[in-house]
Amino acid sequence: MDGTLVDSSAGVVGAWELFSKAYPGIDVQDILSSAHGIRTVDNLRAHCGLTDPVQLEAEAERFEQAIVDTASGEGRQGIIRLPGVTAIMDELYADPDSKWAICTSATRVYATKALKLGGITVPKVFVAAEDVEKGKPAPDPYVKGAAALGFHTAEARANTIVFEDAPNGILSGKAAGCQTLAVLTSHRRDQVEPCQPTFLVNDLTSVKLRRTEQGQLELKIKSLV
Repeated sequence: MDGTLVDSSAGVVGAWELFSKAYPGIDVQDILSSAHGIRTVDNLRAHCGLTDPVQLEAEAERFEQAIVDTASGEGRQGIIRLPGVTAIMDELYADPDSKWAICTSATRVYATKALKLGGITVPKVFVAAEDVEKGKPAPDPYVKGAAALGFHTAEARANTIVFEDAPNGILSGKAAGCQTLAVLTSHRRDQVEPCQPTFLVNDLTSVKLRRTEQGQLELKIKSLV
């Protein structure tokens, strides 16, 4: 979701800057270089030293609300829809039975708010941080999402495609046995290419989605690799 459908980077920066006041030992710039695509609870555990499950959950909720609250503050751009997303969403929305899912490292509460701000309707299959025991780069989010769409086997997942922007997400999709398409919206090419995604594009304007006369979805990808 973040970095693929919507850009919430302004709010993420604001949230970490806010949290650095409560946890003065953290290095915001270092965190920003590696935290994308990882569940908030996992980031807080790693960078803020939190271990108590109740405190982790409360702080994760506070952090993700801070993303929403700070995204538009101090002249920031807010949470916005990324280039190329509108055309793809229009095709998916045209058929209520389209088999697509969102599998995000964000919590359900935050992800729902972010999608609303980006003008994106939550799909029927929506896997959030709290829905899996292990988050990305583990395969769990995409295995669960594929199964909910009816793709239960490794062979079936090989015919699905994961759209990702973060190395951890690409590795998660590959571990699940899916094809992967990486967008260079939050990471540099040299950070993404070592993950060896199936396809690599600058953003989703390089991806065209259309419905065939047989009712199938056809993808045309102008890949950089």
